[in-house]
Amino acid sequence: MLIYSFLYFIVLIFLLPFQYRKRPKDLRQRWLKEKFGFFNYPLVSASGGRPSLLIWVHAVSVGEVIASLPLLQRLNDRYPSVSLVLSTITDTGQKVALGKVPDRTKVIYLPFDLSFILKRTLKNIQPNLFITIETELWPNLLMMLKKRKIPAVVMNGRISDDSFKGYKRIKFFMRSIIDCVDLFCMQDVVYAERIKELGAPEDKIRVLGSFKFDTAPSLNIPEWAKLLSHPVIIAGSTHRGEEDLLVSSYIELEKDFPDLTLIIAPRHPERVKEVEELVKKKGLEYIKCSELTSKLPGFRASGLIVILDAVGELASVYSVSDVAVIGGSFIEHGGQNLLEPAFWAKPIICGPHMENFPFAKEFYERGAAIETDSSALCEKLKELLQSPEKMKSMGNKAKDLYNEKAGAVERAMKEIERYL
Repeated sequence: MLIYSFLYFIVLIFLLPFQYRKRPKDLRQRWLKEKFGFFNYPLVSASGGRPSLLIWVHAVSVGEVIASLPLLQRLNDRYPSVSLVLSTITDTGQKVALGKVPDRTKVIYLPFDLSFILKRTLKNIQPNLFITIETELWPNLLMMLKKRKIPAVVMNGRISDDSFKGYKRIKFFMRSIIDCVDLFCMQDVVYAERIKELGAPEDKIRVLGSFKFDTAPSLNIPEWAKLLSHPVIIAGSTHRGEEDLLVSSYIELEKDFPDLTLIIAPRHPERVKEVEELVKKKGLEYIKCSELTSKLPGFRASGLIVILDAVGELASVYSVSDVAVIGGSFIEHGGQNLLEPAFWAKPIICGPHMENFPFAKEFYERGAAIETDSSALCEKLKELLQSPEKMKSMGNKAKDLYNEKAGAVERAMKEIERYL
C-alpha cells in the first residue's frame, strides 16, 4: 500500500496541472476543491443537520452513472430519510448525473485516492454505506472504509477480459483490496467466477443480473431526431477507426437508399471535431445535432450524416432508428451497451468484439442481434434494410430479452437492506 500510495502521489504531481487545465474554466475550482476533499455545501438531510443515514454511491463515468440511476431512484423512494451522495471521475459523468439524479442526491467528484485527502472526505461525508458500481476499486478508499467499519459493497459488478488479466498479475495486491469489500453483487456467473478467482470468498458473492436492464431511457425524444428521413442507422458510442468503416458503408448503401440517414455518436464527445473532419474529407453532407436543434421548426433532414454532439441523448435517439450498430465492437475495445436499442425494440448489429457484454451471445442465439465483421457490415445492413419484417422480428426479440432480464435493482435492494 505504501508503494501504491507513493506511485499514485508521484503520478498525481505530474498529471494535476494537465487535468486542471483540461477542465472547462467554470468547473476548475469545484473540481480541484472536491478532488482534495473540500466541499462547498454541507451534506445534510432535508430536515437539516446531519442525515440519520447517508449512502455514498460511486460511478466513474457516463455508463456507470446511467446504470446507477434506477438504484438511486429506488433508494430515494423507499428510504425518504436517507441522504445520497453520487461521486464520478469524469466531467461527462458529472454532467449526466447533475441532470438526472433524484432529489436529495449530492453530486461530487471522487477525491484523489490518498489517505490525507480521504480522511478529510470521510469527515465531511460520514457515509453509513459505500456502494461502487461495476467493480471500481480504489485501494486507499476501501482500506479507510474498513478501518472505520463502514460497509463497502460492489453493485452491478463486472470484470472485463483485459482487467481480469491485469488483476491476475497483481493478485497478491488485489487480495488485500478485495478483503475490504463486504459484498460483491456481480452481473453474471462469468464475472462472479472471476472475482472468486481473485480471492473473494464465495459467501460474499451474489449474481443479481445487470442494472442496465432496469435503466429505461428518457421517453422525451429530442425534437431534432423527429426530423430525420428514413431509413435511419445509428452507430452508437463509436471509437476511432469505426467511423471510417461506417461512412464507407453509408456511401455504398446510399446508392440503394437515397434517403438514408446515418447518425454517428462518438463515445468520447471530444472526438466530434475529428469525426467532422473525416466526413468532410469524404465530401459528404453532414450536420451536428446541435445545429439541427437551432434550425427548428420547419427544417427537414434528408439523406445525410448527423453527428451526435450532445451528451446523454443517445439512449433516447435510438427510438427513431431502423437499425442500431454497436460501437466499440469493430475494434479490440470490447463493445458498448446494446441494451439501449433493445429497450426500443430495434434490430442490432455488433462487431466481433463484445467481450464487455458477455450476454450479447444470448442476443445472437435468440435472433435478437447479428454478429459480423468489418468486411461484411455493409452487406448485413443492406439485408436488414431490405427486409422490414426481419427488422421488426429482431427488434421484438431484443425487447423480449430486455424484459426477461429486468429486476436486478430490486434484487440489489434486498441486499442493501441488510446494511440499513
